[in-house]
Amino acid sequence: MAKNKSRTKARRQPLSRERVLQAALTLVDKAGVESLSMRGLAGTLGVEAMSLYKHVANKDEVLNGLVELVIAEIELPPAGQEWRSAMRERALSARRVFLRHPWAAVLIESRIHGSPVGLSYANSVLGLLRHGGFTVPMAHRAFLLIDSYLYGFVMQEVHWPFGEADIGEMAEAMTPRLSAQEYPYLLEAMGDVVTSSVDGNFSGVYDAQFRAGLELILDSLARLRETSLQRSNFVDNTL
Repeated sequence: MAKNKSRTKARRQPLSRERVLQAALTLVDKAGVESLSMRGLAGTLGVEAMSLYKHVANKDEVLNGLVELVIAEIELPPAGQEWRSAMRERALSARRVFLRHPWAAVLIESRIHGSPVGLSYANSVLGLLRHGGFTVPMAHRAFLLIDSYLYGFVMQEVHWPFGEADIGEMAEAMTPRLSAQEYPYLLEAMGDVVTSSVDGNFSGVYDAQFRAGLELILDSLARLRETSLQRSNFVDNTL
């Protein structure tokens, strides 16, 4: 009886593509993408599965819609912002979004972003780089490089078996088993892990590591950009 009342209450809210996708987002955030099925999604909305097909063609369209929702959460810097700060802010925002939705990085990388949301996102990032002085090939490569680092770091972070609270215990457990003669450099790395904490608190370590790697990439891109601009100016001055 209670179940029927729940279905009746749910039906009072008009079904729409937006409502279907939001329900799917809540579902996969709780149980992962593998938990998603049209029947299960319909159950969370209190409707029959056939009702969903008036708003989404199939499960594949739901997955594409989830990609749209996640990309839309990423904060894009305004047009005209200095390229380096723009790329930094965009990457940090994307990482925060992907950590809120741990399944998202893999899903996004496995699908073609042909939606207006995905196309607008890519166009905006490339535009920031182009207006920042990057040539067309350099802007494209910079976009790919930053995103390769972003997605790779997040996927490793999400699937890494040790949370920040466990880092100290992991290092302490490994250190006694490492021979200084056989594994001197690994032992040094474990020592660095321990000393990277603040009074034994490892909160924020992953964020610091991500930022450090991102700055290395931005430094390299800045040098490439400067070299390219110098060459361009040299050519212009010799014509």
